[in-house]
Amino acid sequence: VRFPEDLEDDNTTFNPEYSHQVFGDDEVAFGYKGLKILLYYIAGNLSTLFRIEYTSKVNEKFDCVEADDVESKIREIVPPGFCTNTDDFVCLLEKEVNFRPFGMLLHTYSVHNEEAGEDITYQIYKADMTCPGFREYHERLQTFLMWFIETASFIDVDDERWNYFLVFEKYNKDGATLFATVGYMTVYNYYVYPDKTRPRVSQMLILPPFQGEGHGAQLLETVHRYYMSSPTVLDITAEDPSENYVKLRDFVLVKLCQDLPCFSPGNLMRGFSQEMVMEAQQKLKINKQHTRRVYEILRLRATDMGDAEQSRSYRLDIKRRLIGPYKKKQRELAKMRRCLRPEELTNQLNQIDLNMQHEQLEENFQQLVSHYRRVLERLAQA
Repeated sequence: VRFPEDLEDDNTTFNPEYSHQVFGDDEVAFGYKGLKILLYYIAGNLSTLFRIEYTSKVNEKFDCVEADDVESKIREIVPPGFCTNTDDFVCLLEKEVNFRPFGMLLHTYSVHNEEAGEDITYQIYKADMTCPGFREYHERLQTFLMWFIETASFIDVDDERWNYFLVFEKYNKDGATLFATVGYMTVYNYYVYPDKTRPRVSQMLILPPFQGEGHGAQLLETVHRYYMSSPTVLDITAEDPSENYVKLRDFVLVKLCQDLPCFSPGNLMRGFSQEMVMEAQQKLKINKQHTRRVYEILRLRATDMGDAEQSRSYRLDIKRRLIGPYKKKQRELAKMRRCLRPEELTNQLNQIDLNMQHEQLEENFQQLVSHYRRVLERLAQA
């Protein structure tokens, strides 16, 4: 909500992707007709208005059943101090002009908005719990996780190893410059013996109205650049990354690595090398596993897949990496079957497994190349 009229504007409304963490696996609130659970957030400081509306509700006295206590379920995730009536909320909205982003400004960028016909400015800040008012703001911000990240949990904000990176949009209201929350990322700094740290991305969320505009890439690249400048950082990882996060990370890391000397077309065609690992780790804090994916994507760009020899060389190079887990599984199966089956049957079953694995290997290769092409298409448009 930026203006009072937004309260009645369905265009500013978005619905949760998940509600099982609040309402159980069936995502059901029992005992109501026409139930609406309404959560409004002021765009900048995220002050909250919470209301429940329904046309009818079962009555324990007459229906012998009790409706779910929806309000208590919401109160478990929304911090105390929220508004319950519109007038109080609108009063807080009038004070929004005083809100300013928390922490240190790291990056400013702009995105052209077709609907508005102008460039909109965004800023990324790094904050921590020492920033006045940030603890309370973060309590409100993290409530979005429960609705948009499937396995979300609230973090221990008293642990000083957490870093917080925030994205804000700058907008004008009555001649004043205000800020709207776009998204954020939390990063935990793990200790690595003897004197290094390994930042691990824990949570990342761009709010639905801003998704698909490139803010995730801007945020992840800014975070990488922030840690790249630190001599004590070993590399940057992610905790249980989603498929969408992996796609985003591939794009950002390829963008960062493409100009490194070790990733020149000539070097790429000679194969994956220790020099690539060393340079990506030392200059960009990228680990060996992620460097290998960057190499495969950039080598695809350097490869003429219409050339039979180049195409074959690329395919074999990727499949040599992909086949590792299959070979390990094959060795394990062979050991088990030697104990459980006659030798003739073992050989036959192994052959069946090999045929299936070759099919899976080819399927995995094609999916990977398809993904790599999409990364390269996005890179060409960047």
